[in-house]
Amino acid sequence: MPPRTGALVPRQLCRNTAVSLRPIRLVAPTSSRSFSASAPAPAPKSHPTDSTFSSVSPDEVSHFNALASSWWDPQGPSRILHLMNPLRHDFIRSCRSSVLDDPPPPLTGLKYLDIGCGGGIFAESATRLPTTASVTAIDPSSKVLSVAKAHARRDPALRSKLTYLNTPIEQLPVPDIPQDGYDVVSVFEVIEHVSHPAQFLDRCTPFVKPGGWLVLSTIARTWMSWLTTNVIAEDLLRIVPRGTHDWRKYINEEELRGHFLQKRTGWAEPRCMGVVYVPGLGWKEVSGSEKVGNYFFGVRRIAEPT
Repeated sequence: MPPRTGALVPRQLCRNTAVSLRPIRLVAPTSSRSFSASAPAPAPKSHPTDSTFSSVSPDEVSHFNALASSWWDPQGPSRILHLMNPLRHDFIRSCRSSVLDDPPPPLTGLKYLDIGCGGGIFAESATRLPTTASVTAIDPSSKVLSVAKAHARRDPALRSKLTYLNTPIEQLPVPDIPQDGYDVVSVFEVIEHVSHPAQFLDRCTPFVKPGGWLVLSTIARTWMSWLTTNVIAEDLLRIVPRGTHDWRKYINEEELRGHFLQKRTGWAEPRCMGVVYVPGLGWKEVSGSEKVGNYFFGVRRIAEPT
C-alpha cells in the first residue's frame, strides 16, 4: 500500500528539479468503496422534481467551480481535457463503426446527451460535427455552466443545435419512449467524481436509446494510477490542479464490465480503449493501458426481450 494518510514525501525527492514544491501529503489509497450496487436503482420519474436521490458531491462541485474561469484556456488547468477531446470522438466513432446490424445504424442525425459537461469542451465539438442533429449538455454547477454558455454564444452556428441545462442527471426527465432517447450518452471524466457510481450509472442508462451507446472515460484503481495522477500529475508536475482526483473513487474496467453484463440486463458489445498522456505529445492510445490508468469504456443498449 502507498503511505498512510499524513505521510510526507521529503523535499529531497524533488531536489534538482525545476519545480519548487512543498511537502506532499499523500492520502492512503484504500479499496473500501464498493463500485456496483447489486440491484438497479429505482427508475427515475419523468417529472424532474420527483427524484430525491443525488450522486452529486458538493466538494467536487466546489472544486470545479474554482476552475470555471479558466476552463477554455488551452494552456490552463483544463489543458489535459482539451488534449483528450479528439480521442473522445475517435472512441465514439470506433464504437459506432463496430456495429454490424442490418440495416446499419444511421450515420447522420445523431442526438447526444453529455452528462457532466463542465465548460462544454466536448459538447461544442460534438455540436459542430456534420453528423449531429442536437446536443443536450447538463451539469450541476451553475457557475461552470455559465462559462459554457458564454463561450457557446461566440459561435451563432451552435445556437440551434446545442442546449445547456443546469441540472444533475437525477432531475432530467427520462424520455417517455425509449426510441426518443439519445444515440450517444457521454460521461467523460465524471464517474470518478460522483458519489454512488453504480446508482449514478443507473440514472444515466435510461437516456440511451436501443442501439445507442453509453460512453465514458475514467481511471483504473491501481498503484500506477495513484503514482501518475495523484503524485506526479498533481503534486509534482502540477499539470492537473491539486485535489482533482481521489484514488479511492477510481474504477477498474472489469468492474464496469461486471456492472453492465452481469448485474444489469439489456447491454452488450462492451469496448475499451486505454490511453496514456505523454508530456509534449498529448494523449496516445496504448493497448492494455486500461489496466493501469486512463481509459475509455463503451457499452451498447440492446432491446429487452419481450
